Amino acid sequence: MLTVLLIEDNASIRRNTAELLSMAGYVVLTAENGQLGVEQALATKPDLVVCDIMLPVLDGYGVLHIFNQNPQLAGIPFIFLTAKAEQADQRRGMELGADDYLTKPFNKTDLLSAIASRLARFQHLKPAYELPANGLEEPLPGARPVDQLASLALDRKVYSIRKKQDIYLEGEEPQRLYFVQSGRVKTIQTTAAGKELITALYGPGEFFGYLPLLERIPHYDSAVAMEETELRYIPQQEFTELLLRSPEVGQQFVHLLASRVREREQQLLGMAYTSLRRRVADTLLRLCESTGVVPAPTIQLTREDLAAVVGTATESIIRTLSEFNQAGLVELTPNHIRVLEPEKLRCAQW
Repeated sequence: MLTVLLIEDNASIRRNTAELLSMAGYVVLTAENGQLGVEQALATKPDLVVCDIMLPVLDGYGVLHIFNQNPQLAGIPFIFLTAKAEQADQRRGMELGADDYLTKPFNKTDLLSAIASRLARFQHLKPAYELPANGLEEPLPGARPVDQLASLALDRKVYSIRKKQDIYLEGEEPQRLYFVQSGRVKTIQTTAAGKELITALYGPGEFFGYLPLLERIPHYDSAVAMEETELRYIPQQEFTELLLRSPEVGQQFVHLLASRVREREQQLLGMAYTSLRRRVADTLLRLCESTGVVPAPTIQLTREDLAAVVGTATESIIRTLSEFNQAGLVELTPNHIRVLEPEKLRCAQW
């Protein structure tokens, strides 16, 4: 089971949040101030940290600084949970290397989704070895590829991208690798008739735009921000040099690429041979399962974007979702979809 360290000085919030995480299947460690949190982490290394900023003894910024400096703790996913919602506070946390930033009062689903997303990303990139307690006397061959991979996005300027703003366009020469700090990005291809097909969705903690860099070809799709998004840019030369220097990092990107290729194949196979209802159901299930959250989280996707993922008309998506809603399989709001009966949706014969 995965372990989450919760550092929160408010006893009520600490107790309720710990109970929520335990119900979600995590082993939960708690601390009431920053110093105790660091001591707890050194005693039992967590898989992820949820930390308040305004803490006694040592505040959240200090905790994150220690994590970044300590070889045993560096690279652990770190989510700030705080009542401070000013843009400057958020930016400071992100510049220090925080993976996400949730403000109180927080939505339980948002917290679980953020944790699951970060853990899934970290576990996917996690190396097969751990650092010994006293550090490394000698570097391992190709040592710490994940740290090298993660370091690509550290200490980079954060670029704010407006909703619906183009990040790059199909046919452009690739200049950089992209890392999603916050927000969401979609990549799309447009048919000769002007219809859009969403080829991939990217969220916080994910890289994109690496295939054209690897193949040294122009972008074969376009990337657009789905909401207010923050990106970090990694220049092409630095990305290429790291691949040449560390085969392990290159292997990580091969795994990422293979995963995306499998998703694309499944998408195309579904469009060619399965019914519309089956395609919509499979897409909803895939979007839910990608977060790893139980129960299924809310899917924040417009009907237009869902239609572009499935490869059909928006009117057809609206009609199919309405049928699913009437059958009690999903719950609908104007911009959100929640899967209520994933097993029934999975096993339905259409």
